[in-house]
Amino acid sequence: MIKKTLIFAFVVAPLLALIMIGTTVTFMFKQTYTGPDVIFEVKNGDTFGKINQRLHDQKIISNTRLFHYYTKYKDLMTKFRAGNFTIPRGSNMTQVLDILIRGTPNLMGFTIPEGKNMYEIARIVGNSGIASEKDFLEAVQSPDLISMLGAEAPSLEGYLYPETYRFAPNTPARSVAKAMVDLFSKKTEALNFNHPFLNKHQVIVLASVVEKETGAKVERPAIAGVFTNRLKKRMRLESDPTTIYGIWERYKGNIKRADLLEMTPYNTYKIPALPKGPICNPSLEAIQAVLNPAEHEFLFFVSKNDGTHEFTKSYEDHVQAVNDFQRNVRARSGKSWRNLKQ
Repeated sequence: MIKKTLIFAFVVAPLLALIMIGTTVTFMFKQTYTGPDVIFEVKNGDTFGKINQRLHDQKIISNTRLFHYYTKYKDLMTKFRAGNFTIPRGSNMTQVLDILIRGTPNLMGFTIPEGKNMYEIARIVGNSGIASEKDFLEAVQSPDLISMLGAEAPSLEGYLYPETYRFAPNTPARSVAKAMVDLFSKKTEALNFNHPFLNKHQVIVLASVVEKETGAKVERPAIAGVFTNRLKKRMRLESDPTTIYGIWERYKGNIKRADLLEMTPYNTYKIPALPKGPICNPSLEAIQAVLNPAEHEFLFFVSKNDGTHEFTKSYEDHVQAVNDFQRNVRARSGKSWRNLKQ
């Protein structure tokens, strides 16, 4: 009897206990998340403890201790990546861990329209929640990043390719900027940047001016032709958008005569050359227009108030065009570049 009791105490009972523990653990591992598909966020700097507790609080896992032991056993305590992850209904504990460690974070997107400058792009990036506006502006003006990307410029302005991008939340601003410059390089690699008197960077500078001067895509070669003609004659470009860029951080939406008279490296009413650098991030078409400008004798153009322009060869004809389209109230009434059909 004593022998049977000892056998039960030292053999059967522990075995039964192990079976019960194993059954319980197996049951708990098989328990699945029963709510609707949910987005779970792993924040930058989150400890495992914080992640574990939030998973439990959101009823995604049933046991924090078991999840802790299992993650530690797998040596994954520090392998979590920041981002938003979708946890599907029916996921068990091992599947949840696999999603958070090996899954692809949900991506967030934003679109950079053609002709936006780095300040406007920084705001778009900041509003997307991917990186902060401040961090992005610092990144695109970082000398070491500019050098690393091979841009011979004071900033990455002009090389932030206009496109739709998708990133995980909290992607470093430098990575976002680099992706834009990398896409610029890819999109322009087939272009022949040989120009009679402009180097590659100057082509981008002039393309940015062309981009800002017209909303009519069909006019880009003609606008590029005007500026090419003026540069050949060493005439000032006299472009309002360049002047505005030079005072961008205090610009209130209306350009004044005093602004046109202020000396800045971007005021082409004062400097007889290209502005210091690009004033926006041009489209591929604007760059192509500078590389292949329309051949004509026009030196001036004035807005016709509908997104298109009147081109003239002489200053006298230009003054007449200004009178016809800008000083004539009827010519301006009810018209807007927003109605332009591309």
